[in-house]
Amino acid sequence: MPSFDVVSEVDLHEVSNAVDQANREVGNRFDFKGSDARVEQADHVLTVHGDNEFQIRQVIDILHKKLAKRGVNIAALLEGEVIVSGRKARIEISVRHGIDPDTARDLIKQIKASKIRVQASIQGDKVRVSGKKRDDLQNIISNLKDSAPDLPLQYINFRD
Repeated sequence: MPSFDVVSEVDLHEVSNAVDQANREVGNRFDFKGSDARVEQADHVLTVHGDNEFQIRQVIDILHKKLAKRGVNIAALLEGEVIVSGRKARIEISVRHGIDPDTARDLIKQIKASKIRVQASIQGDKVRVSGKKRDDLQNIISNLKDSAPDLPLQYINFRD
């Protein structure tokens, strides 16, 4: 029985490379000389430091450009609030990895609402879709791409 998995994965190695490139560019730019502007990475959390909110927004813009060049979808980032304390400011950006249970339930509802004869099940942080016909599965993929959830999705392990 043909099946495929719907996942939302981010290559953390590419994120790390983009953070390094962004830090290198921030270090070389004249408008950041003498400032504390930088990006730090701790697993799935990026922390952007700067002297004020304007600098933080500039560093985030640089980071977004570097991530896009490395093929990381910007929609996988979830920005927090800017925290200003004294003469320093910072913001935490979390990298969403995997499909949370609420989003998985919404995906299953969309699949069932399409009235295509397939089965969908939640398996950890992914959704497995199986059906009798390959064409049905391809229609499900196109329906999910058209619905465009707020999370970047990949369709892997397509098996006949």
